[in-house]
Amino acid sequence: MHAKRLFAILTLAACCIGPVHADDTQHAADRAAIGQVVKQFQAALVARDGKALGALFVQDHDSWLSVLDEKTWANAKARFPNARKYQKSTWRAFADAIQNSKRPVEERFYNVRIDTNGAVGSVYFDFDFLDDGKVTNKGAESWQMVRDEDGWKISSMLFSIDR
Repeated sequence: MHAKRLFAILTLAACCIGPVHADDTQHAADRAAIGQVVKQFQAALVARDGKALGALFVQDHDSWLSVLDEKTWANAKARFPNARKYQKSTWRAFADAIQNSKRPVEERFYNVRIDTNGAVGSVYFDFDFLDDGKVTNKGAESWQMVRDEDGWKISSMLFSIDR
């Protein structure tokens, strides 16, 4: 009876471990495709191509939040007592600002982590945002991704402002 119990435990453990490895292999192509969206985003910024940038987003959805870190928020509140900790915007406003920028812009990504089940995904990374070669913001950024008929799209974006 003891051997049967050990066999059952080992079988259960093997079942739990097996799908994790299979899942990693199964979604490797999806992670690579999401990685391409990340590269396209960075290239569109450098090119100041608002149309290419906008094409990376779910068109009828605008979930976009920036969140001030504690130090930046305290500084903002000292100057503007009604300052909010987070600001909402849209990908359209961002794409327009990039398209109309008179100076070079770039966003450098570090420690990029991509996760997906093939239908939805997430991208999380640390970043530096450069305006005319100078870092104007740094922080952490998170994208929620969806796979639609045309491939992977950004459905929402959340990032910190850690000036």
